[in-house]
Amino acid sequence: MSAERFNLLSFSGKMKVLHMSWMAFFITFFVWFNHAPMLQAIASSLGLAPAEVKTLLILNVALTIPARVIIGMLTDKFGPRLVYSVLLAVCSVPCFMFAMADTFEQAAIARFMLGFIGAGFVIGIRIVSEWFPANELGTAEGIYGGWGNFGSAAAAFTLPVIALWFGGDDGWRYAVGITGALSLIFSVIYYKNVTDTPKGSTYFKPKNLGAMEVTSKGDFFFLLIMKVPMYAALALLTWKLSPAGVSMLSESTALMIYVGLVLLYAYEVYNVWKVNKNVFVEEVPEMHRYEFKQVAVLNVLYFATFGSELAVVSMLPLFFAETFDLSPVIAGMVASAYAFMNLMSRPGGGWLSDKFGRKSTLLILTAGLALGYFVMSLVDSSWPVWLAVVAAMACSFFVQSGEGAVFAVVPLIKRRLTGQIAGMTGAYGNVGAVTYLTVLSLVDYSTFFLVIAGTAVLGFVALLAMREPKGHMVEVNDDGSVAMISVD
Repeated sequence: MSAERFNLLSFSGKMKVLHMSWMAFFITFFVWFNHAPMLQAIASSLGLAPAEVKTLLILNVALTIPARVIIGMLTDKFGPRLVYSVLLAVCSVPCFMFAMADTFEQAAIARFMLGFIGAGFVIGIRIVSEWFPANELGTAEGIYGGWGNFGSAAAAFTLPVIALWFGGDDGWRYAVGITGALSLIFSVIYYKNVTDTPKGSTYFKPKNLGAMEVTSKGDFFFLLIMKVPMYAALALLTWKLSPAGVSMLSESTALMIYVGLVLLYAYEVYNVWKVNKNVFVEEVPEMHRYEFKQVAVLNVLYFATFGSELAVVSMLPLFFAETFDLSPVIAGMVASAYAFMNLMSRPGGGWLSDKFGRKSTLLILTAGLALGYFVMSLVDSSWPVWLAVVAAMACSFFVQSGEGAVFAVVPLIKRRLTGQIAGMTGAYGNVGAVTYLTVLSLVDYSTFFLVIAGTAVLGFVALLAMREPKGHMVEVNDDGSVAMISVD
């Protein structure tokens, strides 16, 4: 843990790691949402039907569900420096594939594969927690998440302009291709400029890579229950792509996927048992325990916060274009106001958590989230455009501050499992996105916003069960000595 002063203008020590990490995250979101502001041009170029456009939106977030869990495990095992660099390099490939797609099927496969880059977020959560003390952690994680998340707004602002600059029907292809090149180049820059921990610090790794560790019998079953929605979201996506939806998959293929998901869940149950069977034989010492309910509550909250952000960022340009009859470029710029709030809101949520307590901050922000989406459900063509933008920005403040407050808690549960906890919590954000985007494909915009408001209320109720992090979490050094890590 670095003891140097927190100075945003510095580019050395822990501040350099923070800046390099939010830049990496920024690029992942820049790539991940490089299609959203140009959907109308892409649809026209590829001859896509409205249902196919909405399918691309769902595919873009689907693979991120298992990817965040997998990347979280790999981060804990191999370290964030290597994993982030490899992810940025590998995900440039499907980005180039999407830029060169000529059919819906090619575009769909590329967008599905690009969902993996959305897992980059969880990597930075671990590296930031290694470099910053508990009293600065919420602020640092908020800056990492908020400034990185701004990549989606940057995409909305710049990519339509770049596409217009290149001109013609293929302008969007050049714009998308540039984002892939940026990802590939920065993978090398990141690897050469960060380390996993400050000099002399220990990087604690999980005892097993196959599944998340739990410390009680009840938590063993709780973990298995919390895994179900992730598989349900993938089943929901399969249904959307089956003949019951857009008919991208045949009935037999969809059935095979359903069976595969059941078998995969059974295999995961086996891995969870293999890693945690000791809790049924002997009691875990008090000092080494953690409460899995802390993870479960954060999962539910991130479902409502980041899940709704992913869905809304994807659909908001179309919402403004259709509601107020705006051009694609103007609609993209107007809609980017929602994501623009990330610059201050997410760091603000982390800072509030550092100063005024984790749980109380989350309660207030979750209540504001529910109210914000209720107001968004009232927006229609009779509203002035500026007032609709103000409503979207106000709603966005609570959404993104809530995300910052959630990840002000994640690194304070169990240090060696931070990547896995961040991965599962992050995956729930994508479960939320798939759920909300599927709802959007079935209902009008007003009902869509009301559904999000309803889930925020459920999140508020779940939050009442969370315990404020206090005292220390315990890890064991390689030499067997005990390390006490403050969470106050």
